[in-house]
Amino acid sequence: MTQAPAQSSKASDMTDKSDYDHTPPTTEQKLEWLRVMQLIREFENRTMQAYQQAKIGGFCHIYTGQEACAVGTIGSVNHDDPVVTAYRDHGHALARGMTPEACMAEMFGKIHGCAKGKGGSMHMFDKPNWLFGGHGIVGAQTPLGAGLAFAEKYKLEVLGEGKKKVTLCYLGDGAIDQGAFHEALNYVSVHNIPVIFIIENNGYSMGTAIHRHTANADNLISRGQSYGIDSIEIDGLDIVDLYNEFKPFAERCRETSRPGFVDLKTYRYQGHSMSDPQKYRTKDEVDTYKEKDSIARLLSQLIESGDFSEDDWKALQKDIKAQVKAAMDFAENSPAPEANELYTDVYANPEKNLSPTTEYNHGLNNPLL
Repeated sequence: MTQAPAQSSKASDMTDKSDYDHTPPTTEQKLEWLRVMQLIREFENRTMQAYQQAKIGGFCHIYTGQEACAVGTIGSVNHDDPVVTAYRDHGHALARGMTPEACMAEMFGKIHGCAKGKGGSMHMFDKPNWLFGGHGIVGAQTPLGAGLAFAEKYKLEVLGEGKKKVTLCYLGDGAIDQGAFHEALNYVSVHNIPVIFIIENNGYSMGTAIHRHTANADNLISRGQSYGIDSIEIDGLDIVDLYNEFKPFAERCRETSRPGFVDLKTYRYQGHSMSDPQKYRTKDEVDTYKEKDSIARLLSQLIESGDFSEDDWKALQKDIKAQVKAAMDFAENSPAPEANELYTDVYANPEKNLSPTTEYNHGLNNPLL
């Protein structure tokens, strides 16, 4: 693998954008984005209902309001580019192509979930769709993102297999002060690893406003720039602008085999988790952002251009509601894992008479495989 260039040349490696211009999104792309964003919105509505009915347990983090972030960035890269994210991950899973049935069954802790019911809301994995998880420890996914990108580069440059790829690694603004993240930034810059760290900056780290815990909060891209990493700020509430900015950025990272840093400005309408009373912000603030809603904005653009109609929108909503209702029914009817599944998919059962106390076995095949 190639040695990193001197620091003075790193920042200039990716400054020329002219070689990475791209055509604007097609009408077909926009219509697909609208469908997936609305699918995520309806899926999260049903998720909240199921959680309130105690059909979903544990922690549950809702993505409503941030749909354009996952759909726009994932829609800008190839299907076999690795993706890894934090625990607000239902939107990423659906944007990456996971079926609503596998996603909802996982939420319910059922055997037909994407992780056989063992992960729940925070741990969506889908190997066929190159989704390597939501992760529950704040910032833990950032060195994993570096590792995923390193593996793909190693396969290409050392083993002579595969092709140029770029890895997307998502984190919230609350994770940017974690030591593991800064170690990852340093590593990928030194070793020219093509991973893009995408800060889904919704302004709040759990219930703490970003300016209360993060130095230089109004200039987050300085974090990436300080490590010689090309860094940009993007409006995450307009999916068309997001795509037009992010697509060439991702292609530069891919072709130059350099990391990237994106401060993606967004907003979540729900609390940090389902147990969040949201006393740290006002209703007026939330309503102000709802007026900028990414789904409504794209819908308005499509109707104004004559590519979509009010009747089309009503039909799409009806279809999506039926699709998500079917996913709910699937999750309800899926069986719970058998007790012996507790001993599967682990590294080892190290000592006799210590938990776990049975022999390792492979258990049932993952439904997504």
